[in-house]
Amino acid sequence: MTPAQFLSPLSLALTLPVASLAAPLTATIATPSPATTGYFKLGSTRNPAGDEIGVNSRSLLINGQPVFPVMGEFHYSRCPATEWREELIKMKDGGVDIVATYVFWIHHEELAGQFDWTGQRNLHEFLQTCGELGLQVVVRCGPWCHGEVRNGGLPDWVQAHNDWKLRSTDTNFLTAVRALYGQIGQQLAGELWKEGGPVIGVQVDNEFGGAPEYLLALKKLAVDSGIDVPLYIKTGWPAMRRPVPLGELLPLFGAYADGFWENSLQPMAKGNWENFTFKFTRTDTGIGSDSLKPNVAGDTAGTEKYPHLTCEVGGGMPASYHRRMNYDPRDVEAVVLTQLGGGSSLLGYYMYHGGQNPAGKLSTLQESRATGYPNDLPVKSYDFNAPIGEFGQLNPQYFWLRRLHFFLHDFGAALAPMPPALPDARPADKNDLSTLRWDARSNGTNGFVFVNNYQRLQSLPAKPGVQFQLHLPGGDLIFPNEPLTIPADSFFFWPFNLELAGARLIYATAQPVCQVSNAAGLTVYFAAVPGIAAEFQFDPASLARAASPVAVFQKVKPSRNIAVTVQTRTGAELRLVVLSEADSLALRKNPDGGGVNFESPPQPSVLAVKLIPLQPAGLARDFAPDIRKPVAPADTDFTNAATWGLTLPAGLDLHQNPLLRLHYTGDVARLTLNGRLIADNFYSGRTFDLGLKRYAPEILTGDLQLQILPLRRDAPIYLTDEARTALGTAPSVAALQRAEIVQP
Repeated sequence: MTPAQFLSPLSLALTLPVASLAAPLTATIATPSPATTGYFKLGSTRNPAGDEIGVNSRSLLINGQPVFPVMGEFHYSRCPATEWREELIKMKDGGVDIVATYVFWIHHEELAGQFDWTGQRNLHEFLQTCGELGLQVVVRCGPWCHGEVRNGGLPDWVQAHNDWKLRSTDTNFLTAVRALYGQIGQQLAGELWKEGGPVIGVQVDNEFGGAPEYLLALKKLAVDSGIDVPLYIKTGWPAMRRPVPLGELLPLFGAYADGFWENSLQPMAKGNWENFTFKFTRTDTGIGSDSLKPNVAGDTAGTEKYPHLTCEVGGGMPASYHRRMNYDPRDVEAVVLTQLGGGSSLLGYYMYHGGQNPAGKLSTLQESRATGYPNDLPVKSYDFNAPIGEFGQLNPQYFWLRRLHFFLHDFGAALAPMPPALPDARPADKNDLSTLRWDARSNGTNGFVFVNNYQRLQSLPAKPGVQFQLHLPGGDLIFPNEPLTIPADSFFFWPFNLELAGARLIYATAQPVCQVSNAAGLTVYFAAVPGIAAEFQFDPASLARAASPVAVFQKVKPSRNIAVTVQTRTGAELRLVVLSEADSLALRKNPDGGGVNFESPPQPSVLAVKLIPLQPAGLARDFAPDIRKPVAPADTDFTNAATWGLTLPAGLDLHQNPLLRLHYTGDVARLTLNGRLIADNFYSGRTFDLGLKRYAPEILTGDLQLQILPLRRDAPIYLTDEARTALGTAPSVAALQRAEIVQP
């Protein structure tokens, strides 16, 4: 087997012809121009320890050096304060560096002039907890947040002011916002970056497309309220009436695999398929299309002067009443990969941790069509099918993302300033299944190739005969040595010309995970791509020849043991470990730098729940023949719900937070405890889970009841094919297949 061709003065030894030149896929990579800076209007950037946050056009900086942090959204007011620490630890263990959180105005000043910052609304205590755990925070201040909250977060008394022009520089509105920001400033006092605290940034409003003067007025209100932070932020969508002056507010972007807000009964409505491709543009044309004017393809002029930062890469997606989303974990993972390949230098997830709406003083606090908003959401649940569920469940994408975050912590500083380079051949449209979706990020010498052969609800076939030819400034690199087949529905990234302890890894057909350094040398962990043999090729000139007689290692079998050892020209020892997919997802890097360990798969026990039928289902709700977007049922509709009493097993230990798991089919399911609604669920084909620890000890002996409304089989709602098939052939259904306790 001959080495890959790389005609470059950097690697003069690699000049032999490749084994096959069968139509490689090509991309041209230029030497990037220097990043620009100096025009960002930041607050105080230095903390008491002397660390300084900065920004240039490619990335965030710490002490002048590029960084690639991970940010995850978690709403403190949607989680009991007693659970914050445990859940934040899970986020940190998952590789999250920054916690993003909304301040929902209606959660704090539901009654005019009566602010509530107690219990799970205690923002200051939440920030203290983040700081104690070494997590930084971005506070999204509103006043309008959306977040599927009633009125987008505006209190009813604000919404009722027809004499005010909301979300504008209207004097009366800004006077009310000044009081809110003043309160937020008090909550942030002592927790700002300049004070040694965790708060590094604040966002003003959300998804605002009007005149920039409003956002600038909010920034001034924040500063006047003592909110002095390095980073002032806005969402990068929608297009504004006029751009915000350069450098005043950093735009952060997002991308979702599919949206609960679409009005269509079809999957992947509009342009969502584009988020499964690699592209230069940062704007997701589908976000907020229910309430915002349709976004047009392309970014606002001047966007290229900012780093590609994200705050809303979909960590999951909830079910609205009319559109019952049920993400496959791969939907999340593939979109994250395309954002990474597309140039992002901050991965921010919405949501990373699900939650539950708190109780309101005047009303329920969810978004609903009854309040004039476009969608109906569950009254209590905001699980979001996120990496961490509303009761702390770890969902499959948590582990895939954790593996990616380990990579970003070890290699992200090099990746962050690398711009993307798109290939010469790109998919023409959603139905172009033959063109491989890939791109590269590079500094002109080394980098990474990203491949996504996956799209939500549409299988992408295997792609045979694939080689990559990168036209680099120093010469062409073609790899791997022989064409290979990209498996169907796969996604991954591979390095090229990667410097490791003085050795130059020309390419690998395995995905880097993390590295561990000690006195003996450097160990680098890779994840094998299922269906592709792991192969590593080094530049022989970078190796100590006597100790490393070969530069190509082929068909490396996955194992937890060291698979490849080479001595570098610098005298260091480099060790490579290639893990199976399962082992790579089980890997945890020890925080003290002392190597890695592997988690054992959990083996939960399952216990039966006693069911007591109390009432059969009545008639299913009828829908008008021409209705296009049905409204969620009202409380009075539940008189027709099938109802069961639930008796939990005796001796149940709630300290381990067992889950009550309900397998059902129907329309909407509700759980009540002693007559009080504690959880609700729109049927989407997923199970209905309830964490029990939160309701201890009352739930052990209280009156726990389940209600399921019947659903017509022909209801005009979007369901996946699998969920609709599960409804069966009867005209309507409200069925409970089983109820169980899943005990960790």
